[in-house]
Amino acid sequence: MARLPLLLSLSCLGTGLALVGGRALLARQPALTPATATDRLEWLQHWDADPWRRREASLLLAARSKDPQEQRQWLRGQAWGPDPLAALVLKQDSLAAAALDRPDTAEALWRQLQRRFPGDPASADALYALGGDDPGKRRQLLQRFPAHPAALAAALAAGPEPAERRRGALHLARWGARWPGAEARLRQVCREHGRALSAQQRGQLAEGLAELGDAEGALRCLGPTLNGLGASGRLSLGRALLAGDEPQQGQAEQLLLDLVRNSPTTPEAEAAVRLLAQQGSPAAAAALARLPPRWRDSAPVLARRILDAEPAGDGPHPGTDAAALELLRRWPLDPASRTLQWDLVRERLLAGRWRGAMALLEAIPTDQLPPPLAARQSFWIGFVQQQLGDGAAARATWEALLRRHPGGYYGWRAAVRLGRGDLQLGAGPHPPARADGPGDGSDWRPLASGDPSLDRLWRLDQRTEAWETWRHRRGRRAPEGSRELLLEGRLRQGVGDDWTGFGLLEQASLKLDGDQCALERELERSLHPLRFEAAFRAAASQTGLPMELLLGVAKQESRFTPAVRSPVGATGLMQLMPDTAAELAGGPVAEQVLEDPAGNASLGSRYLAKMLRQWDGDPLLAVASYNAGPGAVAGWVSPQLRSDPELWVEAIPYPETRLYVKKVLGNVWSYQQGGEPDC
Repeated sequence: MARLPLLLSLSCLGTGLALVGGRALLARQPALTPATATDRLEWLQHWDADPWRRREASLLLAARSKDPQEQRQWLRGQAWGPDPLAALVLKQDSLAAAALDRPDTAEALWRQLQRRFPGDPASADALYALGGDDPGKRRQLLQRFPAHPAALAAALAAGPEPAERRRGALHLARWGARWPGAEARLRQVCREHGRALSAQQRGQLAEGLAELGDAEGALRCLGPTLNGLGASGRLSLGRALLAGDEPQQGQAEQLLLDLVRNSPTTPEAEAAVRLLAQQGSPAAAAALARLPPRWRDSAPVLARRILDAEPAGDGPHPGTDAAALELLRRWPLDPASRTLQWDLVRERLLAGRWRGAMALLEAIPTDQLPPPLAARQSFWIGFVQQQLGDGAAARATWEALLRRHPGGYYGWRAAVRLGRGDLQLGAGPHPPARADGPGDGSDWRPLASGDPSLDRLWRLDQRTEAWETWRHRRGRRAPEGSRELLLEGRLRQGVGDDWTGFGLLEQASLKLDGDQCALERELERSLHPLRFEAAFRAAASQTGLPMELLLGVAKQESRFTPAVRSPVGATGLMQLMPDTAAELAGGPVAEQVLEDPAGNASLGSRYLAKMLRQWDGDPLLAVASYNAGPGAVAGWVSPQLRSDPELWVEAIPYPETRLYVKKVLGNVWSYQQGGEPDC
């Protein structure tokens, strides 16, 4: 018996060394990912000597299964140890038990999760599940995990007592105004409980409504004064009012001017100045003239003055050009400088003022621009070089453009100018589009977030858990910079939210600089995924169109969101108007058909094929017609469409259609070529 403590100590030590050795062994083995074959995962789950590797295989198998009973079988015995993966096993086992209608088992697992891992994001789901009839647990959830989706869902469900509903609405306004259902709840609490709210609480609810673009609801919630509305709220309200009618725009301009005057050194003041500088009204110009001195000599304000001073007509504008060149050289990285540069360059290109355009194009070094703007600048430099008679320089510029930015609209136009290819619009084999559908592991790519725990969740195909963890950790802070925007965009895509994900990825592409080639490559892959492959392949086969053309239209129209509806009633992946759909189908089309990917893709491809036939296969005219209608496009046809199609596009009088044509056909080229930046 005297040796028993020694034997126990040696046994514990041996177990500990075995576990440490197991982790070291796991680190040397090829990492398990969603691309690992199922039979390989099953073998590892049963026979691998490393318990960590068995658990990883179990989680991947459970994520791959749709059967809750099978999920529980894979997860059995894997909730051991203090590792956060044990918390994830308990959460998934609880959800599977609930799906099998075993509430007692689910509750026991939730309680174990909360007891063992109270600070892990998975515990937010435990508090939500256990707090159905316990307001105390719900309040604990809101305090401990305020930005977690479980907390936002709990805030929306708060009640029925008025105090609980108010508390939930205020939580949503602060932590998740864009949460589904939050807007209606904010309006309801403002309307029904306004007298019970303090000025600060009214301001908090109003800021949430303003963030959602509901300027009128925000003003009703505030009452006769803006008391309780801070700088960020005033900025959101000003932005929302700018989207309204003329009186609301005037109200916004005064609100933004007051914000800059009262808080001149804040980030909100800078954003307010940029908003004011983007307005072209006399009132906005007057507001800019009344800004504090530090802002009157800023890039956004000076750029607005230069644009306002631009004389009409196609003649030389030496005064404007000189002022613009001075600003561009002084603030080459400012977004206002880049916008000014393109506005002036476009006018000079359309007027045939090649040397004036070239001077403005060369004022900002191309390598200081984000990839989309660098590609545009390179193409037009080559175009002007050709117009000035230097064909060799033009070819060299376009060749460099194709190497550095092979995709997109300007990659396509450079390839055409060089005789290196064109869009393939007929039926037949084309290079495969990138597959990147949620849950499809064959194309899995690391998240590369820099956070080992987040990267591990992504590697184990726990996309929802990765997104919720990220959301919890960030709280209210919006993503900043290209890396964070790319990361959040990919996480959003991972949980099926392409609508938000593509928006974030587009922002990321405009914040890249020339030294972020790895991010640029990842962005290119993430911006051109393959969605709803079966629906688009069937529609393409039906009409004889390439699938990439349908993908290019759908990405621009709906960001691959089947149920999205425009303010004028266009619905689904390819944004069809009900009347257009009825004409194509020979009778009324039910709403559920328009929201069905296969039905919408079929009708949209038929309309696109009709436009191509009408314009003899010209992609520029067909895609412009899809957006603006063939009647409008018929009035734009000119000889320039054949001689210089790029200038014809820039002359399209509708800015929305002009951008649409470039985006859609750039998408098609990127899908068909599949090239990545060479840097």
